Amino acid sequence: MTSLQEVRVDRAAYRHNLETILQRVQPAKVLAVLKANAYGHGAVELAKVADQTDVSYLGVVSLEEALRLRKAGIGKPIIAWLHLPGTDFTDAARHDITLGLSTADQIEAAAAAGARTVHLAIDTGLGRNGATRAQWPHFFETAARLQAAGQIDVEGMMSHLSNTSVDDDTDQLRVFDDALQTAAEYGIHPRLRHIAATGVALDRPEARYDMVRIGIGSYGLSPDERTSVDLGLTPVMRVSTQVAQIKRVPEGTPASYGYLYRAPRETTFALVPFGYADGLPRQASEGGGVLVGGKIYPVAGRIAMDQFVIDVGDDDVHIGDEAVILGDPERGEPSATLWAESAGTINYEIVTRIGDRPQRVYVDQDGVDQNDTARASAAEGDAESRLGAADRSQAHGA
Repeated sequence: MTSLQEVRVDRAAYRHNLETILQRVQPAKVLAVLKANAYGHGAVELAKVADQTDVSYLGVVSLEEALRLRKAGIGKPIIAWLHLPGTDFTDAARHDITLGLSTADQIEAAAAAGARTVHLAIDTGLGRNGATRAQWPHFFETAARLQAAGQIDVEGMMSHLSNTSVDDDTDQLRVFDDALQTAAEYGIHPRLRHIAATGVALDRPEARYDMVRIGIGSYGLSPDERTSVDLGLTPVMRVSTQVAQIKRVPEGTPASYGYLYRAPRETTFALVPFGYADGLPRQASEGGGVLVGGKIYPVAGRIAMDQFVIDVGDDDVHIGDEAVILGDPERGEPSATLWAESAGTINYEIVTRIGDRPQRVYVDQDGVDQNDTARASAAEGDAESRLGAADRSQAHGA
């Protein structure tokens, strides 16, 4: 390990998870969600994996995220679905990015920019982006007019479920069906209807429509109380470092800020160089767990910016021993869910917040690729140069 910490991302596991879900939800298509840097795993590297599978679409939130994937040479259709007012969609048109659109103004702006392929976003009850029932007449009229003029192609219609309860999700599905019926009255017949994410996609065939969006499940994590094993999935991320220091301390010795923890007896403190700057939630202080020498130890005291302490008692722990912060519980490693429960949050947040300081290493069946930093930045620079040249050529009519 050449850096202080390491995030090991298993591309083979990611591929396995996508293939498992593709099999489970067929004949529905799959959109692999890569927003937020692929939930902290590395969007470009995993997009390269998804690009070689049978998934039909890649999904991100922002146009910037979508363009980053295009610049890396990703060829599959990519959709971006959250936009600020006044967003210029010229780059979406230029680089063939599908747009998820929530307002009539966005539809007009996309058409004006030449961004032809769109999915209409419907608010079915989550209160986030998407057109509400009261907005449907103007929303659908605008889309139908511009589609009839050949300026846009309404390829899809999308929404998102709250996952509050089966009944609440069913109510949202009814609203989605109403929206589809209303759109049809305006002559809009989307070919890709999608509303379900991992949990509902796996459990409710009637919610799959034409396509499902798979985020957390593709990273081998469960969206609910089931385990990864229950769902036939494998965690993709493994986060580790090494014990940086050990010290024998007498009874009563405090650990970290606020002295929340004091040694209950003479014991050994071990220092783990990973903190909230690296993505661990401070709220997980005195919880969570780190695997050292085959045993999981909870945090002793508060998690600091760069480090935390564990009490290893009289166990045979040494400086330089590997400390696994999260990984696959089937291998005895702490899970993202363990940290989430300690922090009062969800496993989505734990993996997504893992920062840039830990070195990312990508593993496949053929072995380990070295850290992505130099290689990815060089590739991205080359891709940006190619894309910039293409932009300039297009601007000059080439």
